[in-house]
Amino acid sequence: MYYLIAFFFFLGALLLYFRLAERYRIIDKPNERSSHTQSTIRGGGMVFVLAVALAWLMGAASWPLALAILLVGGISMWDDIRPLHQLPRISAHFLATALLLLDLGQGTHLGVWIPLLFFMLIGWTNLFNFMDGINGITVLYALVALGSFALVPEMSGERELLLLLALACLAFAWFNVRKKARCFAGDVGSVSMAMVLGYLMIKLIILTGNPAYLFFFTIYGLDAVITLLLRLYRRENIFQPHRSHLYQYLANEAGIPHVQVSLAYAGLQLIINGIWVYGVGLETFHWFSAMVFVLLMITGYLGFRYWLIKKNVKNIEKKNS
Repeated sequence: MYYLIAFFFFLGALLLYFRLAERYRIIDKPNERSSHTQSTIRGGGMVFVLAVALAWLMGAASWPLALAILLVGGISMWDDIRPLHQLPRISAHFLATALLLLDLGQGTHLGVWIPLLFFMLIGWTNLFNFMDGINGITVLYALVALGSFALVPEMSGERELLLLLALACLAFAWFNVRKKARCFAGDVGSVSMAMVLGYLMIKLIILTGNPAYLFFFTIYGLDAVITLLLRLYRRENIFQPHRSHLYQYLANEAGIPHVQVSLAYAGLQLIINGIWVYGVGLETFHWFSAMVFVLLMITGYLGFRYWLIKKNVKNIEKKNS
C-alpha cells in the first residue's frame, strides 16, 4: 500500500508540475539539432529528486546523497527555467560529487582512489546527460539499471531507495514513453538520475570488489564515449549540441520511432546484464572474459555505426548541412 501511495504521489506531483510549467513557460522548443519537432514541457525528471528526498525521509537514503541530489536537482531545474552560466552549474556538480564521495568513504578507506572516483562521477554525469535526447531513452535505461542493481545481493540495503526511484521512473514514463511525449526529463532529471546511478555503481564496486559491474552501463558507455572520441578526432566543439550519437542516427536519419530505439537500448542492456549476472557470473572478476567482451562490443558498435551511416549518408549530409 505504501508503494502504491508513493506511485500516485509521483503522478500527482508531475500533473501539478505540468500546470506550473505551462504557466511559467518551462518549455523545450525544438531547434535544428533537436530530435523532436514540437514544444514540450521539460523538467519532468524532478520526480527523481523527489524520490531521493522521500527515501531520505523514510531512512532509506543518507543525508549526503539526499543533499547532493537536491543540490544538482535544484541548480539543474533553475537552468531548465532560465539558462545559467557554466560556473554555478559546475560548482554544484563538484560539491555534489564531493558529498557522494564523503558518503561512499564512510566505513572504508578510498585514499588514492578519490581523484579517479571524482573524475568517474563527473564524467558519467555528463555522459548520461548527453544521452538524454529522445523519448523514453533516459527513463527506460534507468529502469534497467535500477532493476539490475536490485538483483545483486550486496545491494539489499538499497532496495527501498531503488524501489522508490523505480516508481518515480514509472510515473515519469507514463508521460514520456510515447510517440508525442508530454514532458522531457530536462537537466534536473538526467543529471540527478546520473548521479544516483553513479553513486550506486561505485558503492556496488566497493562492496563487491568487482569492477565488472561497470558493464551494467555498457550501451550508454559505448555510445557516449566513442561519439565523444570521434567528435574530438573531427575537431568539433564537444560542448555544442549535436546529433552524432548512434541513437540519434537511428531516430533521425534512419527514421526509427523514438520509443523503439529507446526500447532497443534498454533491452540490449538488459540482455548484457543478464549474461553477466546469470551467465559469466560476477562472484569474481574474470579478466579474459572482460577483455573479450569489451573488444566484441567495441567492434560490433563501430561496425554497426559505420554500416548505418553509410546506408543513410545522403540523409545525414542533408540534415547536417
